[in-house]
Amino acid sequence: MKLIGVDIGGTFTDLILADVAQQQTWIHKVPTTVEDPSIGMIQGIQTLCEMAEADYGDIEHVLHGTTIATNTLLTHDGARTGMITTEGYRDIVHIGRHQRPQHYSIMQDIPWQARPLVKRRDRKVVPERLDPRGEVLTPLDEDAARTAIQELKEAGVESVAICFLNSYFDSRHEDRVAELAQELFPEAFITTSASIFPQFREFERFTTTCINAFVGPKVKRYIQNLSRSLKEQSVRGELHIMRSNGGVATAEVAGEQPVTLLLSGLAAGVLGGAAAGERSQRDRLITFDMGGTSTDIGIVTERGFAEATARDTWIAGYPVMVPMIDVHTIGAGGGSIAYVDEGGAFRVGPRSAGAEPGPVCYDKGGTEVTVTDANVVLNRLDPDHFLGGEMAIYPDKAFAAVQALVDRVGLDLYETAAGILTIVNNNMANAIRSRTIQKGQDPRQFALVAQGGAGPLHAAEVARSLGIPEVIVPRYPGITSAMGLLTTDLKHDLIQNEFTLSTDPHLDKLNADLQALEDQVIEQLRADGFSADQMTLQRFADCRYVGQGYELRAIVPNGELDEAALQSVWQQFHDLHTAEYGHSFPENPVELVTLRVTGTGPMPKLAGLPVPAEGQVEDAWLKTAVTYFRVDGQLEKYSTNFFERDRLPIGGEIEGPAVIFQKDSTILLPPHSHTTVEANGNLLIRLAAASATDPSMAMAAAV
Repeated sequence: MKLIGVDIGGTFTDLILADVAQQQTWIHKVPTTVEDPSIGMIQGIQTLCEMAEADYGDIEHVLHGTTIATNTLLTHDGARTGMITTEGYRDIVHIGRHQRPQHYSIMQDIPWQARPLVKRRDRKVVPERLDPRGEVLTPLDEDAARTAIQELKEAGVESVAICFLNSYFDSRHEDRVAELAQELFPEAFITTSASIFPQFREFERFTTTCINAFVGPKVKRYIQNLSRSLKEQSVRGELHIMRSNGGVATAEVAGEQPVTLLLSGLAAGVLGGAAAGERSQRDRLITFDMGGTSTDIGIVTERGFAEATARDTWIAGYPVMVPMIDVHTIGAGGGSIAYVDEGGAFRVGPRSAGAEPGPVCYDKGGTEVTVTDANVVLNRLDPDHFLGGEMAIYPDKAFAAVQALVDRVGLDLYETAAGILTIVNNNMANAIRSRTIQKGQDPRQFALVAQGGAGPLHAAEVARSLGIPEVIVPRYPGITSAMGLLTTDLKHDLIQNEFTLSTDPHLDKLNADLQALEDQVIEQLRADGFSADQMTLQRFADCRYVGQGYELRAIVPNGELDEAALQSVWQQFHDLHTAEYGHSFPENPVELVTLRVTGTGPMPKLAGLPVPAEGQVEDAWLKTAVTYFRVDGQLEKYSTNFFERDRLPIGGEIEGPAVIFQKDSTILLPPHSHTTVEANGNLLIRLAAASATDPSMAMAAAV
């Protein structure tokens, strides 16, 4: 069985082909074809098949992570969208909530007002009203609905979002308007809020539905074109798309619910990091994915990966109410630009040179010094081994760029380059603190998983500044997201709002609603081709104390619920509240707000990874050269050994300082570090504690 994972980023498209039976893998990177990302993907698949001497017909599954939905939202380049909503609620998506992004600023940017997904003239209202329990207060005016649909059609909208006030409890009115829209406006992309995520909180639900409608036509066309191109290449394997919840969906489902793809590639990166940690028998992980423009941080614990809460999930400034892995992104990458601001402060990022023109050392027109240029000056990147020797870099250009910054910074050449790395490393360390320490987690109890093209180059120094004792470098860190695609399953999430109290839980209704959700999930999985014995169902409850505005998710036991089972749910909630906030109120009544059922269908997965079983570390040695490191507050020259990772044998050990090259990344071992090649393919780096006099530690502590 052969599987292909493809993650399309803004700069590169990463691909991996795995022969599960033979436990062989082939990797490849190609530039992303911005005008049509599917072009580069097809070209990459062709090259991979040539490398593996495989026929297209041998590929049984193509799993894909994409940024097309995210980029469409970020660039505000979606379809002209219309909206049909309950009379009196036309401006919900404009008003938002009482809380403003910046409470006290009179100059702030409010995305849903400055860049509306649906312009006011394209928001139509119809008389209808259900109460929060589904009782009809005002019947749906079908004539008004037909008029609204016709007006949107004549206005030239491409997509229609149907959002009624209490449809999260009963979707009959939304469903009927969707039927009318299909009859009167069949060429439009139709979305109902109840079909996306039937949750209370109308501002977030309406906005999420509008996002789905806004990005839908472009995403659906892309998926259809990609599916057609794969068939033209005689690839018979079914296409599955990565979703933000950590599972994949069929191309058809993904095309109808593109809002669930907003963190597609980022979610795959967390899964890839989690799989690498599992191979090293570590279950508390910080995934650290540093690319050319940004760094993505995810948290994995014994409970699995962290999921973003409904009220805290924002993409491009808009609230998104769909299940998502909690990934925190900052503007720090190899292309981040170093500069002196108007106040004289030395800064790095978030502005980036990107792929074009890129760092100065690429010699593609870049003129501003970047993190990559600083690494070249400190001799941590080598012109003969960059991207496996397939891409040229020019050290003299990097030296000239850093030298131009020297006078403004007031340091010498090497101190300036080291300062760039100190700043960007501390920016990334602070981002990790915000996801660990500020949420009650001690980063010293985690291992850091180094991912991305630049992650392994910075991970050890970032980990040391946080007191993290271990760094795991996966076998192919530069394509961890593509690898993560081959570790996941197909997944569906369905929810039902309850609002029942622990003092009067209505057991009969809870059991009936759980059974209804399970039946729907089973039906969806059966439609995806899974048999009953292949399916796995998990049940959850979002709970809060009465009067709270935020929920915590507890696991609901399988089987019919009784008082004892519910008691375990309430106790879980109290324990979670203590872990999250440092206290709980066991005597207070708990409100069960939402039931959720997650259904999983197993997908074929990546097995072992190739690692040389025999040989000596000396066989992988390339050269010895001078590299610069800051230790105990002093920047010093160190005689550094350079190695080729593909020739490092199982059990091989290397003492830092050292640099290890591989095609998709470069790994840095600073002084006082040690790495071992594990049988699973990972490099496990262990770090000695940093000195308290190290300025990077002092800066990190101060910040």
